Amino acid sequence: MKQLAVFLSVLTLLAGPVMASDISLDDLKKAIAAKTVTVIDVTGSDNYNEGHIPGAFDFFAYQKELAAKLPADKGALIVAYCYNPMCPAYKLATEAAEKLGYTNVKHFSPGIAGWQEAGLPTQKGN
Repeated sequence: MKQLAVFLSVLTLLAGPVMASDISLDDLKKAIAAKTVTVIDVTGSDNYNEGHIPGAFDFFAYQKELAAKLPADKGALIVAYCYNPMCPAYKLATEAAEKLGYTNVKHFSPGIAGWQEAGLPTQKGN
């Protein structure tokens, strides 16, 4: 049932505008190392548990409490990603963050697939 909800949400997003700009792999790695970014995984809870960018949180697990998961500073860097460049699910998180007033929201287009292809480690579970 969760997969159906995710699928329907993604279909709804296909026609929506893209507001978030992309962030490069190098810039994301630097922001993670500096602890100046909040990373949101939008691959679905099962995929998240299989492996996500270290420190990322599962959007679908915290969607209703998103405001509490994001930093108080509305100018803080927020980065969302999904599976790969073809996946539009990231828009769920970027649009939700923008609706909450965040102004520095980015998209990591390569997604978890690109992260893994770069040979970078993933974290399993929560």
